[in-house]
Amino acid sequence: MSAALETRNLTKRYGRRTALSDCTLTVPAGRVVGLVGPNGAGKSTLLQLACGLLTPSGGDIRVLGERPVSGSPRVAFVAQDTPVYPGFTVAEHLRLGAHLNPSWDSGYADRRIAALGLDPAQRAGSLSGGQRAQLALTVAAAKRPELLILDEPVAALDPLARRGFLQALMELAAESEVSVIMSSHLIADLERTCDHLIVLRGSRVGVAADVDDLLATHHRLTGRRRDPAAVSAGRVVIGERHTDVQSTLIVRSTAPIDDPEWQAGRLDLEDIVLAYLTEGQR
Repeated sequence: MSAALETRNLTKRYGRRTALSDCTLTVPAGRVVGLVGPNGAGKSTLLQLACGLLTPSGGDIRVLGERPVSGSPRVAFVAQDTPVYPGFTVAEHLRLGAHLNPSWDSGYADRRIAALGLDPAQRAGSLSGGQRAQLALTVAAAKRPELLILDEPVAALDPLARRGFLQALMELAAESEVSVIMSSHLIADLERTCDHLIVLRGSRVGVAADVDDLLATHHRLTGRRRDPAAVSAGRVVIGERHTDVQSTLIVRSTAPIDDPEWQAGRLDLEDIVLAYLTEGQR
């Protein structure tokens, strides 16, 4: 399987409001993929379409080569509120997971709960936010899915709990062949955990590429003020800022930056994401 998720002109409308528009992308299999964008950009809509919880208004979507179906044993989903049942004990969550999922890995689930130091007899409602998130991740991972989808899973966690969750996610990805798609507003977290990035803006795809490729091909150019249209061929201007005497451009270029009239600087992932999110806002 070469792609975990493929969409072609995927569109989702709610009445007159368009939540996702003409979305075309390919998410490679075996990667940890970050999905970023402002509120209302369509992140949750895309993930719910991938889980089969929503149906498209137009276009096409394939998950692991098939049309998405809610409850597929090949896909696991952890929503933003890290859904667990407050009245169920930790052990009852694992028993329910085993009952509902033919591919359930009870040995993995038991080992992970023990490693986390969770009391199997403790009710989920009395767990901390970080512990509930870890329990939700354990239940999703023990299903042994081919694709794990996480919608803002660490949004409500404190820094320590967030670090623990992301460390567990990286360990899971390293030890198994699961593909992961995770949405988040926390770009620093995505830079530490993800090797592929999708930026959504205004219900459309701004950019989708491997993180290493994004870092290697995007540059900050600083020089005397000039028209961005004068930039050499093969360089796409993503963002620009000007003073009376100086221009600063964010460009994407596959060719080396060797123009002596420009001083080239490196960008981090947050710089690149913000450039795409503000593209066209001059």
